[in-house]
Amino acid sequence: MSNIDWFVLLFTLLAVVIYGVFIGRGQKSNASYLKADNKMPWYIVLLGIMATQASAITFLSAPGQAYTDGMRFVQYYFGLPLAMIVICVTFIPIFQRLNVYTAYEYLENRFDKKTRVLTSLLFLFSRGLSTGISIYAPSIILSSVLGWNIYLTNVLTGGILLIYTYVGGAKAIAHTQKLQFLIILGTMAFAGYLLVQNMPNGIGLSDALYLAGKSGKLNVITTEFDWKDKYNIWSGLIGGFFLALSYFGTDQSQVGRYITAKDNTNAKMGLLLNGLVKIPMQFAILLIGALLFAFFSLKPAPIYFNEHSYQSLRENQPQKAAEFEREHQVLAQRFNSQSKAILVQKEEKSPELNASITDFKRTQAAIKDLHTKVENAINASNLNAEKTDTNYIFLYFVKNTLPVGMIGLLFAVIFLASWGSISAALNSLAACSLKDVHLIFNKKEIDDATELRYSRLHTLVWGVFSIAVAMFATQMGSLIEAVNVFGSLFYGPILGIFLVAFYFKKIDGLLVFISAILSEIAVIAVYEFDVVSFLWLNVVGAAAVIIFSTLGLLFYQPKRLNS
Repeated sequence: MSNIDWFVLLFTLLAVVIYGVFIGRGQKSNASYLKADNKMPWYIVLLGIMATQASAITFLSAPGQAYTDGMRFVQYYFGLPLAMIVICVTFIPIFQRLNVYTAYEYLENRFDKKTRVLTSLLFLFSRGLSTGISIYAPSIILSSVLGWNIYLTNVLTGGILLIYTYVGGAKAIAHTQKLQFLIILGTMAFAGYLLVQNMPNGIGLSDALYLAGKSGKLNVITTEFDWKDKYNIWSGLIGGFFLALSYFGTDQSQVGRYITAKDNTNAKMGLLLNGLVKIPMQFAILLIGALLFAFFSLKPAPIYFNEHSYQSLRENQPQKAAEFEREHQVLAQRFNSQSKAILVQKEEKSPELNASITDFKRTQAAIKDLHTKVENAINASNLNAEKTDTNYIFLYFVKNTLPVGMIGLLFAVIFLASWGSISAALNSLAACSLKDVHLIFNKKEIDDATELRYSRLHTLVWGVFSIAVAMFATQMGSLIEAVNVFGSLFYGPILGIFLVAFYFKKIDGLLVFISAILSEIAVIAVYEFDVVSFLWLNVVGAAAVIIFSTLGLLFYQPKRLNS
């Protein structure tokens, strides 16, 4: 990067850290540190919810996901709007009425302490792992740009955001998320504009979309039903609904955003608007990936987007790399020529267009096969910390195409997106481990100052834990898939516990506690035996808790029920 890019990057990050520390100063109680004194208006709630969900993984990995697999990943969010309505009707009024610090406080009121602790532990484990992946995502950037060791950059990335998160708590997080997300949206929109403007030979948006469509990258809707297909309209609507219901309704990282709202109305407005704008936003981010494919069909793409890993292959296996490069040069030139010819024939309405598209797709398949060979060679030689180069595709475009200053700002955006989600996650992890575990088993009364000190200590511990998890995230391939797979292993049973609490009044704590354990075992078994794709695990987990609990009533009748 140029000196200007370094200045833009460092100035942006430093400004956000200083702003977070400044606005979060003067914390004196847990009500302020963990809940921002319940003073947040709806637009802060909205931006906080979106910033918590849209981590660096969204902006780093999603374009690469669309580049390799098309835009069908957007179907993952199709169940989101309906989930927002259910949460607004059922979840929010209860959380607001009880004035809870965590979502799991309600479970003690409805069931018992052991159910509250179990559910919180499931959340802590899943969210702790996911947060580690979120730390790893931006550290890829530092490793790629600076050539630094990935493990060192994990420590640096996770450590910087801890500054304002530790000091300012929920208030600092909410206000920095507002600033971060506005910068992110503006910068990503401008990056998309520059992508179209940098298309060669005056090729416009419609031509780029045509090529992306013919290459199969605009596959937004997939209607064929397949249990093992990760992204189709059915898994998105049904599995996505259950995942969104659990994530936004029972995951403390999201619940912690809207319980800071002034009242029910502001909390509901934030959630409902999130349901309206999330799909278009994700569609636009994935569209950047589809357009990137069109861009690299007209300009030579690298043989492997993770340049550092491929360079290692060249140094260790020069003969094999030379063979790959000769084949790639022939295929890339043919693909570029075919792409340009298709656009000319389209304008001229040539009768040869269909035959050219067939050849174009054949070359595309050959390039994909060559990429797989290169990737297998790198992985077999243990030269790559990651299984794929998916997470480097958008980075390659940024580094090699965008103008000076914009490169630094895009790198800053990926950091800011990561910080927004990680800071919220650390705050929620601290709230749960303190309120749902530590203080439950702590028999001594403590004052506000001590509880605040404990909250900060828990925040620090979870920060260190998440950095440790990031050290192992290098083996997870596409990060945007990895983080959702992790969540799906736990979100189903957590959601099932809450659904039983809300809608099955005859079931008590003992039944739901045993059912939750059995359901988690069932979900892990279904995942290990690869019975269905990961989105369906959310349905399996939630349904299993309900079924096991209901069947338990045949053998056990609760003596006393909490209301």
